[in-house]
Amino acid sequence: MKISKWMLAGLASVLSVAVVAGAQTGTTGTAPKTNAPAPALHLNDLGQTVKADPFPPANPKYFTAPSPTVDTVNAFLKALWGYDDNRIWRVEAIQTTAAPGVSKVVVFISDKSPNAKVQTAAFFVTPDGNHVIAGDGVVPFGATPFAELRKILQTRADGASRGAASKDLLLVEFADLECPHCKEAQATMDQLVKDFPNARVVFQSFPLAQIHPFAFKAAAYGYCVQKQKNDAFFTYASAVFDTQAGLTAETADATLKNAVTKAGLDPAAIDACAATPAIKEQVNASIKLAEDVGVNQTPELAVNGHLLPISQVPYETLKKIIAYQAQLDGVSTGASASTASAPSLAGK
Repeated sequence: MKISKWMLAGLASVLSVAVVAGAQTGTTGTAPKTNAPAPALHLNDLGQTVKADPFPPANPKYFTAPSPTVDTVNAFLKALWGYDDNRIWRVEAIQTTAAPGVSKVVVFISDKSPNAKVQTAAFFVTPDGNHVIAGDGVVPFGATPFAELRKILQTRADGASRGAASKDLLLVEFADLECPHCKEAQATMDQLVKDFPNARVVFQSFPLAQIHPFAFKAAAYGYCVQKQKNDAFFTYASAVFDTQAGLTAETADATLKNAVTKAGLDPAAIDACAATPAIKEQVNASIKLAEDVGVNQTPELAVNGHLLPISQVPYETLKKIIAYQAQLDGVSTGASASTASAPSLAGK
């Protein structure tokens, strides 16, 4: 089994993963047991018959930290991985570290297929129990790790929207109109709008001006288009994506104005609007929102607060994650049974 960065969704791009050949966690020490693990194999088990236990028994001497508890770690991992009914894991260590209050967690991971490899993941939990540190990133931790980001996005995401009026199932795409990968992701976003009728799908501008010099102005134009007509934004954005090659020092203004014309609006009025302090402030607020919720690349999709790198996730998997997150949050996707499905939450 290959575990890619996006498969560790929620720790996406930051959780360290490596194949292990044996039964040891690589930890040492004989400190007293303070956080005893459950003796049974912990599976992401949705009722299927599974293979024999592929993991070593959890050794109490590797559980030296009083927090987080094994149950909390398992709930956290289930929030990340519960969409995948083939995945199994066991928490093998929750240890104190030299940093006061910081705990190291080691998890063994495999799947239910024959001869599947066992892999290991390690991360650190902050003293307040609210965050995970892994690699060079910090992400939310807990039994409901995406709940706080979901609230923030429900309050602050202000980009043009498609789909449902309700924010119960909120898909926020952070994108840059000058970003080639964002252009490629639009087919995925268009399909998500069709496949999940109850989703509110938001285009949230995150112009990476340090590498895309015309992205900020494109975003400012976008907000002005949206102010006049929400639906016109998507025609405008599509036109900008289609003519990205024209975003140069010589032709950027004409390219953006042509996109406005295609959206059925007055380019002179939009240009004047985009130059106002209020619109520039709105673009900066959108950038700040992306930074506040931990977006570090474009395109990135927040599914009720669960951040996913769109271009790295196969579409069928993305649908499963959305359906599963909706079930966790107790909301309906509106999708037909043939369009999207998620594992049952029974017994979790």
